Amino acid sequence: MNLTEQTQQTLERALRKLAEKFPAHEEASLLTDIHIRVSQETGEITILDDDDRELTRCVVEEWIDNKDDDFYETVTSVLRKCLKGNAALADNLSILKPYAFVLEDDEHENVAELYVVDGDTVIMDPDLMEGLDKDLDDFLEKLLKS
Repeated sequence: MNLTEQTQQTLERALRKLAEKFPAHEEASLLTDIHIRVSQETGEITILDDDDRELTRCVVEEWIDNKDDDFYETVTSVLRKCLKGNAALADNLSILKPYAFVLEDDEHENVAELYVVDGDTVIMDPDLMEGLDKDLDDFLEKLLKS
């Protein structure tokens, strides 16, 4: 499943609607996560706050009745690409930092952390940090031996 122009436009429109609710010039809200719930059956994307209040919703037509086993892995990639491509919106919401965009499935279970905004630091793919602890431990061990 590729990111079609129609899907990209739908996702960008939803992100703009979200940004309208948290304009950068307003006082920061006390949110820690923005939950993006995607339904594999209906193709519906619901964006919610920490208290499960709906912020916006849209439907991605090509995701309706998608039976792919790797649906959420593909959706994760598509959403990360969209958030990265619209970083100016995603990074400047009037939400206290750090905050994260979290993907959830139909059962409200966390599937993936899509995008984390932490002041000047933005983490788009947590897999990039995989193994960092071991690398730091190895570095410290070598440093102490010298």
